[in-house]
Amino acid sequence: MRKFALSLTLAATEPVSTMSGQKIDGKSVSNAVKERVKSQVQQRLDRGRRAPGLAVVLVGSDPASEVYVGHKRKACDYIGIHSEAHLLSSDTTEEELLTLIDELNQKSEIDGILVQLPLPEHIDSDKVIERIDPAKDVDGFHPYNFGRLAQRRPVLRPCTPYGVMELLKASHVEVEGKDAVIVGASNIVGRPMALELLLARATVTVCHSRTRDLAEKVKQADIVVAGVGIPNFVKGSWIKPGAVVIDVGINRLANGKLCGDVEFEAAAENAAHITPVPGGVGPMTVAMLMQNTLEACEQREQEIAP
Repeated sequence: MRKFALSLTLAATEPVSTMSGQKIDGKSVSNAVKERVKSQVQQRLDRGRRAPGLAVVLVGSDPASEVYVGHKRKACDYIGIHSEAHLLSSDTTEEELLTLIDELNQKSEIDGILVQLPLPEHIDSDKVIERIDPAKDVDGFHPYNFGRLAQRRPVLRPCTPYGVMELLKASHVEVEGKDAVIVGASNIVGRPMALELLLARATVTVCHSRTRDLAEKVKQADIVVAGVGIPNFVKGSWIKPGAVVIDVGINRLANGKLCGDVEFEAAAENAAHITPVPGGVGPMTVAMLMQNTLEACEQREQEIAP
């Protein structure tokens, strides 16, 4: 079973010169995670064991997805993880995709399978996710892995929420006993984020499109996690002085600039710690994917050992 958190020793915050909050440097923390995984992979190779293997499947030519896949392959190359990219056309049928997943499930050199979301509308994402062998579900989205997290017995954990927990640890944020508010209830961020925070013994409120008095709920939070996909949705005036703000959103504005779901400058006036966009949560998702791939490899080896 996975330990609750990695042991990171770097200072993960840097002062924001014109604001009171401390900017959480996701790039530094993610680099520390990748260096740790790289060292562990090299130790495997030194003992004569094979490198972990990751297969990434991309259906169609969504530009953002192509960029994400490129980042994942680059991280694999740096760390020493064997990677395969399966780039399928947008007219790939659901049955063809499921057949590919069946083949990857059987490949002994592949420990992790990641199907890049979103998928074309004619493919059922839930069916695809559930077809992946849970032992190779390095995204942590399979109902088995989701259920294990809910039961406080995590195996492979959803990468983005797990990365958020690493950021909090590296920033020396005490989670136990704190009031945490999550804005957004998606299966990718909001719901598994709630389970991660519960595992760390925070008191958790999950807000969504039908939540009443959202601003008042956020104002009571010691920890705010925003993941709704709406630029600047969480206002700086909602942030309680001394709160920790984690912005999972990444949105491209009409002028081409990226921004998060939180009004960064206004929120930083009140926050003790805050993640920027870009450079906050984003790099952690890839880093935790690398960690999950190594974990999946070692867990599979334990299962098949005589």
